[in-house]
Amino acid sequence: MKIVSYKHESGVRGGVLIDDAVYDLELLLQGSTDAVHGATSSVRGFLDLYGDRIPAISAGIAAVAAEDPVARVGALSEVTLTTPVADPSKVLCIGLNYKDHVAETGRAFPEYPDVFAKFASTMIGPQDEIGGTRVSENLDFEGEVAVVIGRRASEVSEDEALDYVAALAPLNDITARDLQYRGTQWLAGKAVDGSTPWGPALVTLDEVGDPQALDITTRVNGIEVQHSNTQYQIFSIARVVSYLSSFLTLEPGDVIATGTPQGIGAKRNPPVWLEPGDTVEIEIEKVGLLRNRVAKPQR
Repeated sequence: MKIVSYKHESGVRGGVLIDDAVYDLELLLQGSTDAVHGATSSVRGFLDLYGDRIPAISAGIAAVAAEDPVARVGALSEVTLTTPVADPSKVLCIGLNYKDHVAETGRAFPEYPDVFAKFASTMIGPQDEIGGTRVSENLDFEGEVAVVIGRRASEVSEDEALDYVAALAPLNDITARDLQYRGTQWLAGKAVDGSTPWGPALVTLDEVGDPQALDITTRVNGIEVQHSNTQYQIFSIARVVSYLSSFLTLEPGDVIATGTPQGIGAKRNPPVWLEPGDTVEIEIEKVGLLRNRVAKPQR
């Protein structure tokens, strides 16, 4: 199942992407006999209700979509998508999680996942322009796999951790390197307003299959700048979820960015920084393509 959030006159609503059309999530749930917990208009609310039984409910939702034209919002090209989860309680990120990326930084392999945080104000949707050029001259791209939690997770084992993952999505962890390198903490460079696009859809794990066998590619203006596979992550998605849950409780709708591979602009010679008007694409096998343009500075 491909889950999206879209703009409606009543506010942001959850939807389901089927082929090239968006269907309203709440209307699909109302028509599904599998929706035993009722209906909700938000993606986070849906995950809270159904995050433990997504494979079972997805077939019923697809059947309702085929039979109920009222639930159809419109063609994807006619719908404005927003961030897939409009109101995550946490946005957590893992740094230095690909072997080749650690090598290009000259650091030693980490013993534990390197964790930092973003905020909901940083996150933007698949049709938004990337902000940050007003405050930084060194915007950098970082293609990543985003994990979305589907069930409340506290102190879960690595063996059971994937049972708590609802879906994956492409994410671009745009980083203002000049802000990042001003101090020892990364927060300033990672939390610029409106700078982190992700989406377009959450692709549920039952459709993706093995999350440790996915190609990931980043392109800037059509030129490939990063290419790797999640098999080269130092800490698997299961390990990351288990580790995070060992000291904080993960809630449905929480987002985890799982790190970027080799090829970032800061480590190129000379460095390559994003410019206004550039187009950045993050493509993840079986998950989707995220494409955003870098906005011009606005004062």
